Amino acid sequence: AWLYTLSQRVAARAHSLNVKDLNGKHVFITGCDSGFGNLLAKQLDQRGFHVIAACLTEKGSRELLACTSLSLKTVILNLTDSSSIANAVEFVKQETDGEGLFGLVNNAGRATPMAPTDWMQIDDFHTILDVNLMGLIEITLKLLPLLKKAKGRVVNVASVMGRLAFLGGGYCLSKWGVEAFSDILRRDMQHFGVKVSIIEPGCFKTGVTSSEVIERDLLRLWNQLTPEVRESYGDKYFVECKFSMKRLCDSDISKVTKCMEHALMAKYPRTRYGSGWDAKFFWLPLSYAPTLLSDMMLRMLLPTPAATLG
Repeated sequence: AWLYTLSQRVAARAHSLNVKDLNGKHVFITGCDSGFGNLLAKQLDQRGFHVIAACLTEKGSRELLACTSLSLKTVILNLTDSSSIANAVEFVKQETDGEGLFGLVNNAGRATPMAPTDWMQIDDFHTILDVNLMGLIEITLKLLPLLKKAKGRVVNVASVMGRLAFLGGGYCLSKWGVEAFSDILRRDMQHFGVKVSIIEPGCFKTGVTSSEVIERDLLRLWNQLTPEVRESYGDKYFVECKFSMKRLCDSDISKVTKCMEHALMAKYPRTRYGSGWDAKFFWLPLSYAPTLLSDMMLRMLLPTPAATLG
């Protein structure tokens, strides 16, 4: 009986630390075709929020609508297209109908191509940066008036690789940019009652980390290398690179969406949320280590080019 009473008190205490009257509040989530955004949209819909879910594809939109309540709405959004962003923002304005926007969850993103820097072309960087950083910034800027009106929340999905850069390509750059933009936004918006949180997931199994997508991009990059560069890395490096990109991924993505929910619902949301055991106990602590130590650890974990071994 005492254990039950204690659990009830803990639950009551946790509930008292949540924002009151959240039922019916509008939350806009990007990247809802699959993964974190898709699960979060379903969870918030069940909690009584008016969810506006942005999907990249019509298929993703139809599938989400088929398994949620009638109050959930979807809109097609391509973050690399300013006209698509403008259309989504107009849709949000119509749905909120003068009430303002309580929550913006910037979840949409892509990870590939991800490979050594000298495998890349400039377009490979744009492919990621245009979605993960520039698209995120553009839609946030356009929704800020609605967020300020509601004294709402912004939840930006970064990554442990926004704290410790160790893979080439635009992904780490984009996530460091998200971290910086979020810090600046938080300090600017604190005067208007808008709270900003950063989610820093470790490695999770989602569409972004799909082994099929990773291997396809690695093969494309490998095939376009000059013979000299390919020889300097070696075939063994290419095989080990494919394996190292997809190991240690956690399938329980609710660890991330629970952090997102807390950032939206808590009276006192955290500035940063490390999500996943690898993030909390390895990547984030390693980001605080001396550079010499972190470089040594990463060198042990990642493949070594053939030229170095020679």
